[in-house]
Amino acid sequence: MKLHQKISLLHLLTYLFLGNTAFGAVFTLENKCSYTIWPGTLSGNGATILGDGGFSLPPGASVPLTAPPGWSGRFWARTGCNFDDNGNGVCSTGDCGGTLKCTAGGTPPVSLAEFTLGLSGTANTQDFYDVSLVDGYNVGVGIKPSGGTGNCQYAGCVTDLNTSCPAELQVTASGGGGVVACKSACAAFNAPEYCCTQDHATPSTCSPTKYSEMFKGACPTAYSYAYDDASSTCTCTGSDYLITFCPTSS
Repeated sequence: MKLHQKISLLHLLTYLFLGNTAFGAVFTLENKCSYTIWPGTLSGNGATILGDGGFSLPPGASVPLTAPPGWSGRFWARTGCNFDDNGNGVCSTGDCGGTLKCTAGGTPPVSLAEFTLGLSGTANTQDFYDVSLVDGYNVGVGIKPSGGTGNCQYAGCVTDLNTSCPAELQVTASGGGGVVACKSACAAFNAPEYCCTQDHATPSTCSPTKYSEMFKGACPTAYSYAYDDASSTCTCTGSDYLITFCPTSS
């Protein structure tokens, strides 16, 4: 048997013996939008950068990204981007500093898929994940686990919030185009009761507002404001994840 065949067999046997938890997770990013998006990825705490930080994803295409155990980070869709051959340019929504390969988070308003993967052999073997609208909304996004154990529920926002976004939260395309994103109330008004700051910096003093309730009503399994933990944080163990942009169903 050749050396590379021995190594492949060893990897396979180890995978079968230990399962996904030893290897982190495979995130498959899928574009069901009718237009090209440019997913951005950001890793936390010096973790492995996935997908070089960002790339183009045409309609109907999907890309698998493998993350190591204990990985944490986020994914989001950028829209209306125009990059040159050097990867420099800007996006209408979700821009991360004028570059194709993100080294910073997406500029709000942006819908986020957030993860912290478990690590076998430690006290934290569960994966934690959520879809967050705390920074606003630009495109629908859904997270569907597969192959894991535990609750492993679907998380996401299937409804197109841009079509029902209140005028005071709307972001429109340059040149008088349609609504391309919907701000959070915090970003729109910068007030403590919307941002959960100052006297409203605890779960007991920062309650849902009419704006976060609108987000929650449309997308009940997504974070609608900072302290929306109970119905929005999901857990699973040893799973892979399908992240769909512009999902049509859960």
